[in-house]
Amino acid sequence: MTDTTPSVLFVCVHNAGRSQMAAGFLRHFAGDAVIVRSAGSLPADRINPVAVEAMRELGIDIADKQPAVLTAEAVQSSDVVITMGCGDACPIFPGKRYEDWSLADPAGQGIEAVRPIRDEIRTRIRSLVDELLG
Repeated sequence: MTDTTPSVLFVCVHNAGRSQMAAGFLRHFAGDAVIVRSAGSLPADRINPVAVEAMRELGIDIADKQPAVLTAEAVQSSDVVITMGCGDACPIFPGKRYEDWSLADPAGQGIEAVRPIRDEIRTRIRSLVDELLG
């Protein structure tokens, strides 16, 4: 990786569902061409098992990921910051690209409810990869 490698930070409240699925998709589609981070404003103790199951259905394993706390350093070191329901908790720094993706929260939902959230995230990630990498 070089200094020109784009970096993306995904942020949601618990860092257990939406942001973990987004990070998993970005790693899957972009590989080492993008630095991927995820964090939560109030991280959970563990990743949502239904999100793990939903991703596993598509051949992407996020079971070994752990929720992490959102830090100003993570925001500062990222080129693109994508929030998912917690934009007000994210520090703002000049020169960063910020997006807020309005997505349903998969917490407490069954697989049937999580699949459409997963699929919307996948669509958004494909567009993001096209923007970042051409």
